[in-house]
Amino acid sequence: MSKKVAVVLSGSGVYDGSEIHESVFTLLALAEAGAEVQAFAPNCDQMHVVNHLTGEVADGETRNVLVESARIMRGNVLDIAQANVEEFDALIVPGGFGAAKNLSDFAVAGSGLTVNPDFLALAKGFHDAGKPIGLICISPTMTVAICGEGAECTIGTDPETAAAVNATGAKHVDCEVTSFHVDEDKKLVTTPAYMLASNMVEAKTGIDKLVSSVLSLA
Repeated sequence: MSKKVAVVLSGSGVYDGSEIHESVFTLLALAEAGAEVQAFAPNCDQMHVVNHLTGEVADGETRNVLVESARIMRGNVLDIAQANVEEFDALIVPGGFGAAKNLSDFAVAGSGLTVNPDFLALAKGFHDAGKPIGLICISPTMTVAICGEGAECTIGTDPETAAAVNATGAKHVDCEVTSFHVDEDKKLVTTPAYMLASNMVEAKTGIDKLVSSVLSLA
C-alpha cells in the first residue's frame, strides 16, 4: 500500500520561498517511491519579495505564499488550514529562505523564532501522532517548536547556524551534504541540502536518502 505524504511549501524561490531544486527533488523521490503526495502552503503574504536576479528586496511588492507555491506544484496545492493529519502517513518540508521567513521568522529572530500557527499546528499534529517528519536545509531550525527540546537535527556543519539551532533547545548534529540524520525517538529526519550543497547532485543525494528514511518510518 502506497504511503501518503504531505509536503509543505513556503513560496517559490530560494531567497523568499521554497528552494525550487529541493522541492522538485523531494517530489521526484516521493513519486519514484510510489508515494501519494499532497502539497500545502500557508495562505498569507510573504515576509517580503526578493528579486532573484539581483538578490535585492523588491520594495513595495507583495506576493502570497500559497499562490507562489502553486508555481512549483502546477497548481495542485491547498491552503495548509485544510490539511488533516489523519489523512497522511508523513510530512516533509523542503528548505529555502521561505522556511525561515514565511513558515517561521528565524531569518530575523534567530533562536527566538516563532512559527506560523497553521503550519505549527499541522507539524505538531504529525509529531503527536507519532508520524515521521522530514525537514530539509534550513527547515530544521523549527525542530524544537515541532518536536520539543532535545530533539536531534542537522543543518549541516555551519557553526553559526548550528549554534542558533542549539540555542532553541535542539541538539545539532554535524552532517555531510550527501547524508542525513535521524532522531529515532522523535521520528525526525533532517538533511543539509543547499545549506552545504555545491551542486544539484549533492543536494539530491541527501534528499533521496531523507525521503527513503521518512517512508521507512511511516
